[in-house]
Amino acid sequence: MNMTVPYINLGLQHRDLKKDILGSIEKLLDNGQFILGEETKRFEKSLADLCGTKYALGVANGTDALFLTMLALGIGKGDEVITAPNSFLASASSIALIGATPAFADVNEDFNLDPGSVEKAISKKTKAIIAVHLTGRPAPMDELMAIARKHNLQLIEDAAQAIGAQYKGRPVGSMGIAGCFSLHPLKNLSACGDAGAITTNDEKLFHHLEIARNHGLKNRDQCQFWSYNSRLDNLQAAILNVKMAQLSSWNTRRRSIAERYTTELKGLNLVLPADKSYEKSVYHTYIIQTPFRDELQKFLLIKGIDTKVHYPIAIHNQEASAYLGYKPGAFPVTEKQTRTILSLPVYPELTDEQLTYVIAQIKEFYTQRAETSGGSSLMGKGVS
Repeated sequence: MNMTVPYINLGLQHRDLKKDILGSIEKLLDNGQFILGEETKRFEKSLADLCGTKYALGVANGTDALFLTMLALGIGKGDEVITAPNSFLASASSIALIGATPAFADVNEDFNLDPGSVEKAISKKTKAIIAVHLTGRPAPMDELMAIARKHNLQLIEDAAQAIGAQYKGRPVGSMGIAGCFSLHPLKNLSACGDAGAITTNDEKLFHHLEIARNHGLKNRDQCQFWSYNSRLDNLQAAILNVKMAQLSSWNTRRRSIAERYTTELKGLNLVLPADKSYEKSVYHTYIIQTPFRDELQKFLLIKGIDTKVHYPIAIHNQEASAYLGYKPGAFPVTEKQTRTILSLPVYPELTDEQLTYVIAQIKEFYTQRAETSGGSSLMGKGVS
């Protein structure tokens, strides 16, 4: 009998939190603090504590977090910023939107930037590196920080998928000049709408961003410089404050699900993610790699299991990137992965019964393939 396993179920997440969330919203309706306010300040303090930084501030979304950070660092027309071509497009679009040029470097099998490829991509125009902690797994920060220091570059962390992750005991968002977070409904810590945040230990940068997110106003009546409206809604901050108390247990559950996948799918013709000894991934996505990706995805859908591909078109191959001049084959690891990656359901509300079913159906797919291909499709490919 087939079981229904959605890729994600946002309704379930809010079922047990609904009373607390509605209570927080009711308080805001009574006190009228809709823009900035105490809930925002409380969330910013909690985020700074989580990330081990001196400062954090809320903004409208994760794209604005990257955009405003780069503007504050003086990056703009004529500059280049290196990032990963396999990320969500905002990692690159934010660079283009400040007038700079996105430059790409290839990734390793773990989906994060390859430091060697990054160093080869550096030019006289390079001003910064955006290290994307893709899938919730920390990028190789020691190597990237060393490259940034060597070439006098700013290093920005795109931690949109990685809130709560750690690299050698250090929280993501605490190692670069700034950490940029998305709090979109699909993220590990999510608002009920768009939201984002920036963390930093740099006092000057923090105070600039505090004004930059609010039209450039240093007080109600005085504008220090022209800027954007990118404030975190106080209502969303109130919701995030309720959810922040659950983040650690949610991330623990994600890691537990990932561990079962990795343990029980070994031996199949799959590349599976696995933490290195010094990493603590929070598994925003659990991405397997298989040469039979499309077949497996269709098989699982027939069995009631929804999966996704993050992402089927690399950024440098998007129509919007045509002017950058990258040709097919420019980033072979990234391009290979677009043909083989598949994201399995991984969210705290996924039941053990559903997880067992997903694993069983993947094994069944490979059993059926082995029966028609002489067993070769069952050969294991290891972990990334």
